[in-house]
Amino acid sequence: MSVAPEPTITLDDRFARELPELAIRWKAEQVAQPRLLVLNETLAAELDLDPAWLRSPDGLRFLVGNRLPADADPVAQAYAGHQFGGYVPRLGDGRALLLGELVDTHGQPRDLHLKGSGPTPFARGGDGLAAVGPMLREYVVSESMHALGIPTTRSLAVVATGRVVQRETLLPGAVLARVASSHLRVGTFQYAAMTKDVGLLRRLADYAITRHHPGAVESDQPYLALLEAVIAAQASLVAQWMLVGFIHGVMNTDNMTISGETIDYGPCAFMDSYDAATVFSSIDFWGRYAYGNQPAIAEWNLGAFAEALLPLLADDREQAVAVAVESLKGFRPKYDAAWSAGMRAKLGLSADADELGTELLGLLEQHRVDYTSFFRHLSRAARGEAEPARALVAEHAAFDDWLARWLALDPDADAMDRVNPVYIARNHLVEEALAAATDGDLDPLERLLAVLAAPYDERPGRQRYAAAAPEDFGPYQTFCGT
Repeated sequence: MSVAPEPTITLDDRFARELPELAIRWKAEQVAQPRLLVLNETLAAELDLDPAWLRSPDGLRFLVGNRLPADADPVAQAYAGHQFGGYVPRLGDGRALLLGELVDTHGQPRDLHLKGSGPTPFARGGDGLAAVGPMLREYVVSESMHALGIPTTRSLAVVATGRVVQRETLLPGAVLARVASSHLRVGTFQYAAMTKDVGLLRRLADYAITRHHPGAVESDQPYLALLEAVIAAQASLVAQWMLVGFIHGVMNTDNMTISGETIDYGPCAFMDSYDAATVFSSIDFWGRYAYGNQPAIAEWNLGAFAEALLPLLADDREQAVAVAVESLKGFRPKYDAAWSAGMRAKLGLSADADELGTELLGLLEQHRVDYTSFFRHLSRAARGEAEPARALVAEHAAFDDWLARWLALDPDADAMDRVNPVYIARNHLVEEALAAATDGDLDPLERLLAVLAAPYDERPGRQRYAAAAPEDFGPYQTFCGT
């Protein structure tokens, strides 16, 4: 049997070199029996990594951080954060490591990062490990989000460790290899600001500008331009979440990226029946991060980002606050514009559709209508087949009135099908796949991933992947997995 040759891999340690105050050099725990559960071959190719080698014993050791290039310098990153509104000055990568930066086939730097690789000095008493189920959940949902066209961190692989992890019960352990344009968070800036070292804060901001928002360099006020770029990126991102019914579940400031990518898929889920108050996270007792609260929470988090940047916005604090407040006023118009454009697309309209969209969501919420199924059925109504959508709304008269006004605007059914998915990572299907995988059967996971890879293309024989959850499924809760 031929053996895949070992590739030459460069893992740049630029973050650790340029921002050593925010990095602790560390190593992943040794994994005695790594076993590949899933490998993202498409992503591997984008990173110029050989999938055949990654599947080899040495490749698996690379994916868990045990066989790295000689000059690699993995680090645990420091950050602070508001967790459910309470400020924690020192969080950091408690069970994660930044292995370094790869340059992808487009010439862009991408972080290669592990979750579940063992405790670091930021572990705060945790075991630093991860279980198969939560790591596969991140793989499934992040790849579903990517296929939907929503900015997200990516999952390269999940590798079983052969270890047992103690949670509520004993669970098989795993390590996730994650890829991101970077792991800079609002919490990273909060940590730098907390040190009172303005030089460090400035270097961090310069690093973020170079990495993510290079246009800010041309501005007369580059740090204000950075703030405004992050506001715009997050306004767009959260609008996209809302338009597909995605609930992040734990929108702490350490889970909001500077790049505008979705990160940290813990107690996340897609909404089934439309309800703005939907909460799936087992630890969100007060609904802080409910579906309908996500835009307001994003704005709140951006306020924390602006506060961290104050020393760079002006020498006088009062003036800096005024500048920050003025910039933050831009979030709502940007979010509203992104949501409005998205809703017009979902409804297949070229004209303003805010009133029609808001009225429709009220009907869906009142009648507990499955959000994803309804919009896909609605494109059939645009083709003259209204009954599938109409059957989902119990109050036919109210829906018929709305439908007549909508049809009068001549919606484009084909355009609707390009933005309204047939397939999302439905909760009951995710749970089914994760339970099977935890018991050693990866077939349901592989079938689900294959369907989610093309979410807008309806395929024969895949009806169960498009169907709403069965009535006996729920109430549904998700857990953070730590």
